[in-house]
Amino acid sequence: MGWLRERRVALAALTLFTLLAGDFFRYLLSWFGWAAIVALLLGAWVTLAIRSRVDPRRVPIALAAFLVLAVASTAWSAYPLTTLLAVVTTLATAFGGVMMAATLTLDQVIRALGVAVRWIIGLSLAFEFIVATLIRGPVLPFWVDYEPPIPRAFYWSRGELFEVFGDGRIQGIVGNANLLAAAAALGLIVFAIQLIDRRIPRVTAWFWVGASVVTLLLTQSATVTVALAGCAFTLGIVVAARRFARRERRMLYAAAVGTGVLGTVAAMALREPLLALLGRSGDLTNRVDIWAAVIELWQERPVGGWGWISYWAPWVEPYNDLAVINGVTYLQAHSAWLDVLLQLGVLGLALFTVLVVTTVLRCASWSIDPASGEVQHSPALRAFPALLVTLLIVQSFAESRLLIEGGLVLFTYLAVASMRAGLPPIAPSAPLPVRAPDGASR
Repeated sequence: MGWLRERRVALAALTLFTLLAGDFFRYLLSWFGWAAIVALLLGAWVTLAIRSRVDPRRVPIALAAFLVLAVASTAWSAYPLTTLLAVVTTLATAFGGVMMAATLTLDQVIRALGVAVRWIIGLSLAFEFIVATLIRGPVLPFWVDYEPPIPRAFYWSRGELFEVFGDGRIQGIVGNANLLAAAAALGLIVFAIQLIDRRIPRVTAWFWVGASVVTLLLTQSATVTVALAGCAFTLGIVVAARRFARRERRMLYAAAVGTGVLGTVAAMALREPLLALLGRSGDLTNRVDIWAAVIELWQERPVGGWGWISYWAPWVEPYNDLAVINGVTYLQAHSAWLDVLLQLGVLGLALFTVLVVTTVLRCASWSIDPASGEVQHSPALRAFPALLVTLLIVQSFAESRLLIEGGLVLFTYLAVASMRAGLPPIAPSAPLPVRAPDGASR
């Protein structure tokens, strides 16, 4: 069944590429083209679930409760039809994460993610080079017809590859510098693990580590820089914890939590100089204004929120004019936590907090102590769950991508896989009896 396992890795790689680089397809093929591709991928995962006899009930209680609340919010939503559509997309995305956790090993997920990120980084660098050298001007997405003056945020690429030492930033095929930087950060983690474990040729691994670093420098994302600093901190804790006995780790964890709290307080107190060092404004690139507008709107429906919407639909009240800055209508709260608070109220935020905390704790345990019965992964590979969850959670405070597309499928994978750690992936299918020519089973 080796060929089937490889097909699963290929399916996972294509799924991750499609969700991490969603705007690439939307800008190139329109929302309808992207939706058609997603529908085909969903059909493939459903087919795999049926053939593999996946039990959909094997998910964490906190994850199931959060999804049930999102579905239930249709009853009190201010936009029930849009909430129904949002629920379908959210459940479909989460289903992909559940299937990856149920049918792929940790090593296979690393391979799939590596393939997806290589394509994103490679195509993005090539795309920006072509725009800067041949087109020599900004490029708009296809299938749009904007009236001038066109805000800078609307461009697929602004052709700023050779201006990055000034105020320029590349956006790549994903059309957003922060999203491209997040993909590069994922690549840096994955390729470093593959380099240490020699899972791919050393020259290839070093090349993609270098490409990830170059992409990070060209995107200049403060959010991802902070997230990578958090990953470095997590890696230090994981390495140190592996050297201590279980009883001695309590002091290490207490010190880590204390350091994290003090670091957060210090960062908030020194926000202005730190942001200046990262080349960002004190308002966190308009985030402070967006957060204020979101909190003010939430106060009108504090308990259950306005109803699940996932992406902010620009044609739906009150999102059509909730955050309009410099002619750009923002379609997220720029914080997954505030988005949950706005859409599902304090009930949703409480469930979301439980889900995040329990997932983080399980991922940390998975990275430090291999579960009984689990395939013995290398120390570098075992660190991946803790590093990935750190990257996603730190980024969630300044971006809402954890709730949609690539962020949601990866987080769902971690939530389910960390609970299933130690269990083998589900078999491709139950073996069928083979009949001899005379009709007797053998």
